[in-house]
Amino acid sequence: MKILANDGISNSGVKKLEESGFEVITTNVAQEQLENYINENEISGILVRSATTVRKELIDKVPSLKLIGRGGVGMDNIDVDYARSKGLKVINTPAASSHSVAELVFSHLFSCVRFLHDSNRNMPLEGDNNFKKLKKNYSKGIELKGKTLGIIGFGRIGQETAKIALGIGMDVVYYDKYNESTELKLEFSKNKSLSFTINTSSLDEVLMKSDFITLHVPAQKEYIIGKNEFEKMKDGVGIINAARGGVIDETELINNLENKKVSFAGLDTFENEPTPSVKLLMHPKISLSPHIGAATSEAQNRIGTELADQIGRAHVWTPVTL
Repeated sequence: MKILANDGISNSGVKKLEESGFEVITTNVAQEQLENYINENEISGILVRSATTVRKELIDKVPSLKLIGRGGVGMDNIDVDYARSKGLKVINTPAASSHSVAELVFSHLFSCVRFLHDSNRNMPLEGDNNFKKLKKNYSKGIELKGKTLGIIGFGRIGQETAKIALGIGMDVVYYDKYNESTELKLEFSKNKSLSFTINTSSLDEVLMKSDFITLHVPAQKEYIIGKNEFEKMKDGVGIINAARGGVIDETELINNLENKKVSFAGLDTFENEPTPSVKLLMHPKISLSPHIGAATSEAQNRIGTELADQIGRAHVWTPVTL
């Protein structure tokens, strides 16, 4: 049985699949060539990340396909319901990359509160001639300790983000439609741990109380943060989005950066990927990364092995009628 890992898979994932008797193909097939490739090679399962899409049109034309695996959390690049209605198994790896995404959130936060994102742009250009001027420009940093982090969406990634925040002395408030109360366990070295219970707040409370806001929600049809939400925030708030593009109104974000309602933003995801707005890319108050939340060696190893485990357990390796 052949598995096409079209967007790649870790060596540990390949090894585990091969040990289970699967043939793993790591060729990257262009989107427009997927139909022919799957049919010609009788591919049973396809593994994707965010680059490859698996839509109804493809599903209808590849009768050998029995499983679709998403390395990561969000499955907005897959027609999940339709695939399942046709008897295909659809899996993802919701736990594997949570900590990596949470660490990226704090990479942006630490960078922005000390202006590192802008300093790294300007020091190579002006550091030799305007050192004292740059030092003065970046002299009003702030500490995260004692500040309030508002988390919108409190699933696995939101909870991992909260653990880091609590660990460095921040207060945490969160809003989640489905998660009213959560016990978080912070684990330290030598088997030591502390547990915290946090109750959900309303969205308005999170917007009004938070010094910094980070979003951890799936793709949405409408903005979660738009003009009305920005108006409710504290003056000087910082915003991080390492969730999905389209959950923040980017035009309103620019407006609020310009009028200083928002002091900075850290963006890993964008409305228009892979061609984000030039206004965002060039803005001095925005820290940028190209959708790399899960892009750590550790996360990719966990994703690969978790996919392999789920594939090995999947009861789909008998003929499926489409």
